[in-house]
Amino acid sequence: MTRGQDMMLSRSLIGGLLALSALVASPLPAQQQSPADIYGPLFSAVQTGRIFPDGKTFVDAVPKRAPEAILAEYRRAGPTTPEALRAFVLANFVVPGVNDREAADLRRHIRTLWPTLVRQPEPVPAGSSALPMQAPYVVPGGRFREIYYWDSYFTMLGLTVDGEQPLVESMLADFTDTIERYGHIPNGMRTYYLGRSQPPFFALMLDLSKDADPALAVRRLAALKREHGYWMQGAACLDASGACARVVRMPDGTLLNRYWDDRPLPRDESYAEDVATAKEDASRPAEILYRHLRAGAESGWDFSSRWLADPRRLASIRTTDIVPVDLNSLMLILEDSIARRCAAAGDQGCATRFAAFASKRRAALDRYFWVAKEGRYADWDRVARAATPRLSAAMLYPLFAGAASPRQAAAVAATVRRTLLATGGLRTTPLRTAQQWDSPNGWAPLQWIAIAGLERSGQPELAREIARRWIDTVATAYAETGKMLEKYDVEERKPGGGGEYPTQDGFGWTNGVASAILERYPDIGAPVRTR
Repeated sequence: MTRGQDMMLSRSLIGGLLALSALVASPLPAQQQSPADIYGPLFSAVQTGRIFPDGKTFVDAVPKRAPEAILAEYRRAGPTTPEALRAFVLANFVVPGVNDREAADLRRHIRTLWPTLVRQPEPVPAGSSALPMQAPYVVPGGRFREIYYWDSYFTMLGLTVDGEQPLVESMLADFTDTIERYGHIPNGMRTYYLGRSQPPFFALMLDLSKDADPALAVRRLAALKREHGYWMQGAACLDASGACARVVRMPDGTLLNRYWDDRPLPRDESYAEDVATAKEDASRPAEILYRHLRAGAESGWDFSSRWLADPRRLASIRTTDIVPVDLNSLMLILEDSIARRCAAAGDQGCATRFAAFASKRRAALDRYFWVAKEGRYADWDRVARAATPRLSAAMLYPLFAGAASPRQAAAVAATVRRTLLATGGLRTTPLRTAQQWDSPNGWAPLQWIAIAGLERSGQPELAREIARRWIDTVATAYAETGKMLEKYDVEERKPGGGGEYPTQDGFGWTNGVASAILERYPDIGAPVRTR
């Protein structure tokens, strides 16, 4: 190659490189720009900060509005923490696998979950802790592999409106059979749960049945009476202490109920935890503390500042010293139900007897649990002989049971608005203690008790508001995780925490209450507002 040819080739190469450089430097058509081109500093911050574990996640996201508007807001707002940056991204993008599910899918998703939570009765192998079942049933999900008592009522609410009535009837058959075999419905269907029950919702479950067989009605009424007898059997052993088993004698002689467990031992399912808790309190025998822990488990609120002398210390638990407003409201419902069913069966003596029980209990709810100056119902401390200072969502149970006057219901509604209503639904208590039945957690069953109780008692606006906020929380978490969860943080509308185990998904009572709410208020399936 001559020197002239070499110079000509060099000029050609340099020209080509200059042209390519000019091409790269010039703006690409919008449809050819990559996320790095479009979002510049935002893209860099998200990817280098590993806001999402997989680098492909953000680059596949779809903006919810004009990219230039998102970028302008980012430059103006400038989120400075990873949490704030993630919140900004989720508010402005539909991110695949993170928040790409629509709230409108929620009801459909719940209906697809029911079959995954159904279990068939199977023979129980020797040495297994499972208790035998006779008909198909629904489990909560996650670590809860067996049917649970009070969970099942809220699950059934959803099964009823989602076209799963045969499952409702088969679960009622299981519970009726269980009462006939054991005299009560255990906490859950395991041998280690036989020493305790849970909040007595069986009477309310029966109201969901569509089976009008007269022979079955006789059997179910007998089961209701037997369950009532289980809760009241301590009446035969009352002594000067004024309490025995699940029965407490109030100052005026009225017999009410408390939570209890027949075994003063560490819980089998939380053995190490209970032994460790007992070591933290040397001031009383371990057996007494174990009984309080087990009674707390019977309440379903395991655990909560409701049961603690010191709300920051689980070792200060004193459940059996407390006469709970929720339990006695449910016992009122049970007694009313038996009286009504006895009257329908033509047994006037039974109807009169249980109506009298209910009348006394209704009066006691007013006398001992109503705190007029604070506008709330409270638990009653049998040691201090006074209402406890712990404010909680249990105050709504008398409204749910139809035991509150319009004046009392209005006062409770005002107290709830002031102390328990959060952005995402109803707080369990106002206290943050790291126990799962305290703030900031909200639970599906308590939302339903509040909604149904307020509606029944002439406070429909607050009922609807709690329903709307709760569905927004559940839908938001579903949109971001694809899961229905056991509990939620109603302050930040995200998965809840605290307690002895990780938050579970599945989840029976959350599914049931969400379906029941959306059936009652079909227009509140509000759009998800992602964080």
